[in-house]
Amino acid sequence: MKFTSFLENGCLTVALTGEIDHHCAKGYIEAIAGKIEAYTPEVCILDFQDVQFIDSSGVAVVINALRSMSQIEGKLILSNLGEQPKKVFRTSGIDRLVEFREVQHEI
Repeated sequence: MKFTSFLENGCLTVALTGEIDHHCAKGYIEAIAGKIEAYTPEVCILDFQDVQFIDSSGVAVVINALRSMSQIEGKLILSNLGEQPKKVFRTSGIDRLVEFREVQHEI
């Protein structure tokens, strides 16, 4: 599990990398929740530009981030989704709950 994050103008961006599966999902869930709790951003962007693969564990990462943002009345955005992650999220119905954006800095 490897990611970078930064806060700018009330917007927390978390850039995820690699494959998101059951081996690393719990770590991502805890790390993202910790960042959201620490910074209480108005918007949290999960940037999937460097993610090649997700499974249902990736869906759990997004649902937990959505739950954390909902608790502080914030907004969650998924950006730079590749075809495979986008297909998994659409199949799971996440696209009806979370906004997808191609470019992460369009707020």
